[in-house]
Amino acid sequence: MASDESEQRPLYWVGSSLRDLRGFPAHVQDAFGFALHLVQEGLHPRGAKNLRGLGPGIMELREEHEGRAFRAVYVARFEQCVYVLHTFVKKSRSGISTPSIELDRVKYRLREAEADYANRFDGR
Repeated sequence: MASDESEQRPLYWVGSSLRDLRGFPAHVQDAFGFALHLVQEGLHPRGAKNLRGLGPGIMELREEHEGRAFRAVYVARFEQCVYVLHTFVKKSRSGISTPSIELDRVKYRLREAEADYANRFDGR
Protein backbone atom coordinates (compact mmCIF):
# COMPACT_ATOMS: atom_id res chain seq x y z
CA MET A 1 0.00 0.00 0.00
CA ALA A 2 1.43 3.37 -1.00
CA SER A 3 1.73 6.07 1.62
CA ASP A 4 0.39 9.56 1.01
CA GLU A 5 2.73 10.99 3.63
CA SER A 6 5.46 13.26 2.34
CA GLU A 7 8.95 12.95 3.70
CA GLN A 8 9.42 15.32 6.59
CA ARG A 9 12.56 17.46 6.57
CA PRO A 10 14.48 17.45 9.86
CA LEU A 11 14.36 20.54 12.04
CA TYR A 12 17.56 21.99 13.52
CA TRP A 13 17.67 24.64 16.23
CA VAL A 14 20.45 27.25 16.10
CA GLY A 15 21.88 28.83 19.24
CA SER A 16 19.42 29.23 22.09
CA SER A 17 16.31 29.20 19.87
CA LEU A 18 14.85 25.98 21.34
CA ARG A 19 15.63 26.94 24.93
CA ASP A 20 14.08 30.37 24.33
CA LEU A 21 10.96 28.84 22.78
CA ARG A 22 10.51 26.59 25.82
CA GLY A 23 10.22 29.74 27.93
CA PHE A 24 7.19 30.95 25.95
CA PRO A 25 3.58 30.34 27.04
CA ALA A 26 2.20 26.92 26.07
CA HIS A 27 -0.22 28.47 23.55
CA VAL A 28 2.66 30.15 21.71
CA GLN A 29 4.81 27.00 21.80
CA ASP A 30 1.92 25.01 20.31
CA ALA A 31 1.26 27.57 17.56
CA PHE A 32 4.92 27.75 16.55
CA GLY A 33 5.31 23.98 16.80
CA PHE A 34 2.37 23.39 14.46
CA ALA A 35 3.61 26.01 11.98
CA LEU A 36 7.13 24.54 11.96
CA HIS A 37 5.69 21.07 11.40
CA LEU A 38 3.95 22.41 8.28
CA VAL A 39 7.27 23.85 7.09
CA GLN A 40 8.92 20.45 7.59
CA GLU A 41 6.19 18.98 5.35
CA GLY A 42 7.01 21.53 2.64
CA LEU A 43 3.95 23.69 3.31
CA HIS A 44 3.66 27.42 3.98
CA PRO A 45 2.05 28.19 7.35
CA ARG A 46 -0.64 30.83 7.43
CA GLY A 47 0.78 34.17 8.48
CA ALA A 48 4.44 33.34 7.80
CA LYS A 49 6.15 36.32 6.24
CA ASN A 50 9.49 36.86 4.55
CA LEU A 51 11.77 38.76 6.93
CA ARG A 52 12.76 41.85 4.95
CA GLY A 53 16.36 42.58 4.14
CA LEU A 54 17.72 39.06 4.64
CA GLY A 55 16.95 37.49 1.30
CA PRO A 56 14.44 34.88 0.21
CA GLY A 57 13.51 31.98 2.43
CA ILE A 58 14.13 33.70 5.78
CA MET A 59 10.68 33.56 7.31
CA GLU A 60 9.09 34.97 10.44
CA LEU A 61 6.20 33.53 12.43
CA ARG A 62 4.24 35.90 14.66
CA GLU A 63 2.05 35.11 17.62
CA GLU A 64 0.36 37.48 20.05
CA HIS A 65 -0.42 36.41 23.61
CA GLU A 66 -1.65 38.58 26.49
CA GLY A 67 -0.41 41.76 24.85
CA ARG A 68 3.05 40.43 24.03
CA ALA A 69 4.47 39.80 20.56
CA PHE A 70 6.34 36.51 20.10
CA ARG A 71 8.46 35.74 17.04
CA ALA A 72 10.15 32.71 15.50
CA VAL A 73 12.52 33.06 12.54
CA TYR A 74 13.37 30.08 10.36
CA VAL A 75 15.14 29.26 7.09
CA ALA A 76 13.00 27.47 4.55
CA ARG A 77 15.29 27.68 1.53
CA PHE A 78 17.40 24.59 2.24
CA GLU A 79 16.27 21.46 0.42
CA GLN A 80 17.29 18.92 3.06
CA CYS A 81 16.19 20.55 6.32
CA VAL A 82 14.72 23.52 8.18
CA TYR A 83 16.70 25.69 10.60
CA VAL A 84 15.07 27.70 13.38
CA LEU A 85 17.39 30.67 13.74
CA HIS A 86 15.83 32.68 16.55
CA THR A 87 12.82 32.83 18.85
CA PHE A 88 12.19 35.96 20.87
CA VAL A 89 9.70 38.31 22.47
CA LYS A 90 9.53 41.58 20.60
CA LYS A 91 10.17 44.22 23.25
CA SER A 92 9.19 47.38 21.40
CA ARG A 93 5.53 47.77 20.51
CA SER A 94 6.06 51.19 18.93
CA GLY A 95 6.73 49.88 15.45
CA ILE A 96 6.13 46.81 13.36
CA SER A 97 9.73 46.32 12.32
CA THR A 98 11.99 43.77 13.98
CA PRO A 99 14.53 45.46 16.30
CA SER A 100 18.06 45.68 14.90
CA ILE A 101 19.57 43.66 17.77
CA GLU A 102 17.26 40.77 16.87
CA LEU A 103 18.08 41.11 13.15
CA ASP A 104 21.80 41.02 13.95
CA ARG A 105 21.30 37.79 15.90
CA VAL A 106 19.34 36.30 12.97
CA LYS A 107 22.12 37.25 10.52
CA TYR A 108 24.78 35.68 12.73
CA ARG A 109 22.79 32.49 13.18
CA LEU A 110 22.02 32.34 9.46
CA ARG A 111 25.76 32.18 8.80
CA GLU A 112 26.01 29.38 11.38
CA ALA A 113 23.15 27.51 9.68
CA GLU A 114 24.70 27.91 6.23
CA ALA A 115 28.01 26.53 7.50
CA ASP A 116 26.27 23.64 9.25
CA TYR A 117 24.27 22.83 6.12
CA ALA A 118 27.44 22.79 4.01
CA ASN A 119 29.12 20.41 6.48
CA ARG A 120 26.06 18.24 6.99
CA PHE A 121 24.67 17.89 3.46
CA ASP A 122 27.02 19.29 0.81
CA GLY A 123 29.81 16.89 1.74
CA ARG A 124 27.85 13.85 0.56
